Formats: sequence, structure tokens, C-alpha cells
Amino acid sequence: MSMTMREYSEKRDFHRMQVNSEIQITDGEGRSFSGICRDLSGTGMQLYVSGYIPEGATLHTLLPSTSDQFPPFETEVRVLRARPEGDGHLLGVAIEKVRH
Repeated sequence: MSMTMREYSEKRDFHRMQVNSEIQITDGEGRSFSGICRDLSGTGMQLYVSGYIPEGATLHTLLPSTSDQFPPFETEVRVLRARPEGDGHLLGVAIEKVRH
């Protein structure tokens, strides 16, 4: 493996976990809607939403737990990128704060 490839592959400090679960999202104006959390890492998430959300927007997210032993995963995130995909948009978000 070349040095450049190794440097690139080691940029991530956290591995992504494929989730593909429904997530509840609330924007800065208090509007709530559902999306799909496609993957989750220690510092961010990839979300699929039906509407457009601009880069830089702050969102509140709630990922329900699949077990009574664990609380839902609740965060505040900032949208780093938004690109059209299918009938919606794929968002790359950075986790700014974990509430639970």
C-alpha cells in the first residue's frame, strides 16, 4: 500500500456503523420530521431526508433504541454537506453534542 493510500485510509478516527434506522429530526425553527440514519460514527452521521436542509444548519436528532436496556440516542448536529439523492437529500452531519 502506498504511503498516500495509507494516510487517507487512516484519516478516520472512528469506524462507521451501518444503521439504516428511522430517526426523528427537529430543525432550528421547531419543525419535526422523520429521516433515515444510514450510518453512525463517533463524530457524525449520514442522514437521508425528504427535504432540503442547508449546510451549516443545526438539528436535534433522536434515534430510538431497539432495547429497553439502552436509552434513545439524542444529539445536536451540524450539517456539513447536503447532496441530492433520489427524491430527497443525503446529509453528512457532525455530532456537536450528545444529550443521551
